[in-house]
This record gives sequence, C-alpha cells and structure tokens, in this order.
Amino acid sequence: MFGVGGGIIMVPLLIWLGGLDQRRASATSLAAIIPTAVIGACTYGVRGELAVGTAVVVAAGATAGGWVGARFLRKIKLAALSWGFVGLLAATAVFMVCYSPHRGAARPLDLATIAGLAGLGLVMGLAAGLFGIGGGVIAVPALMALFGAGDLVARGTSLAVMIPSAATGTATNWRGRLVDPLAGLVTGVTGAAASFGGAGLAFTVSPKVGNSLFAALLGVSAVQLGFRAAKTGRRDAGQ
Repeated sequence: MFGVGGGIIMVPLLIWLGGLDQRRASATSLAAIIPTAVIGACTYGVRGELAVGTAVVVAAGATAGGWVGARFLRKIKLAALSWGFVGLLAATAVFMVCYSPHRGAARPLDLATIAGLAGLGLVMGLAAGLFGIGGGVIAVPALMALFGAGDLVARGTSLAVMIPSAATGTATNWRGRLVDPLAGLVTGVTGAAASFGGAGLAFTVSPKVGNSLFAALLGVSAVQLGFRAAKTGRRDAGQ
C-alpha cells in the first residue's frame, strides 16, 4: 500500500514474536522483502504507476548502498542500530504529515536528475542493508518531494528499486549467517500474497489519506521500537 516493502512491520514483529535481535531481524526482513517487492512492483506496473527509467537509475545506486549497508550491519552496535531505525521512522512520519502529495508522473530524466536519483539510491540501499526495510521510507517521500513524482508512481518505483538492493544486501547477510531461513520464508511468502491487496488499496484512497495513514504507521512503529530500545539500553547498562 505504501511502497515500503513491509520492513517497518516485519522488523518489530520478528523481534517481538520471532525472538530475533535487531541485527538478525533486519537481515531476515530484507530477505522477505524481495518477493513482496516483486509482486507489489508488478501490480503498480500493470496500472502504469511505475517510472522504469527512474527505477533503473535509483536501483544502480541502491545496489551499491545495499552491499555497504549489509557489511556495516555486522559491525554496528545494536543500540545504535535500534535508535537509528527509530529516528528514521519518526523523521519520515513528520514529513509525510506536512507534505501535500499529488497524482502524476515523475520528472523527466536529465543529467542533474540522474545524479540526484543515483544519490538517492545510494542512501536507500544503505538504509535497506542496515535496517532491513527496503529503503522505501526514504525513497517514497524523496521521489515525491525532490523529483516531482505522484504518490502512486513513487510507491511503484520504490518497490521496483527494492528488488536488486534487497537481493544484494541479502546475499551479504546470508554469507554472514544473519538470515533466519524459516522466518524469512514464512514472512516472504505471506507478505507477497498480501501485497496484491495492499497495492489495490493504494488506488482506492486519496493521496492525502494515503500519506496520513503512512505517517500513522511510521509513528506507531517508531514509538514501539523506541520503548524497546530504551528498555534494552537500561538492561545492558545494568549488566
């Protein structure tokens, strides 16, 4: 529905219900995003809400960023990773509340736009590799605000970009033994099946309503993860 791959839901649930730590939850979520993004991108694509040229440029940067982010995932402290995820969700939620979206195509590609899109892809890939969220929480608002894409085009393009970046990050995480195969399989298959309905809902609500729902989801996720990160920090400090 929001073009973000579902990682903002999968990561918290893999921690709370799957018993994984933040690092393994992020890596497993990134793997599960691949089939979900494929189905979601195809659904937007057949309705003409996917900017292929934009997706190719962003994907080039995102693939490199996903590899770098996945390598950092094995080294960064869990507390820093958790609070970074919370901050990213909160900042995106505030932006989505303030921004007024529209429906329409993306900006035509010129040299400056291509350079900007490649940079966006790099940042998106880093977020995907570190936080296991596919990078859509960065790509969707950036494509709308900085590159003039309509809300549906931004979501469809974001999902398409996630496919190579998530695959690159997952390959690195797999070699690092960070992916839980069973959890990744279950969440990936069910997420892909549900993405048909999610994409369909995106076409039935207005841009403003869609943005507000997206912001609410991000805000709730940020608050929940913030409480958990604070609890973990207090527990670690007491050891």
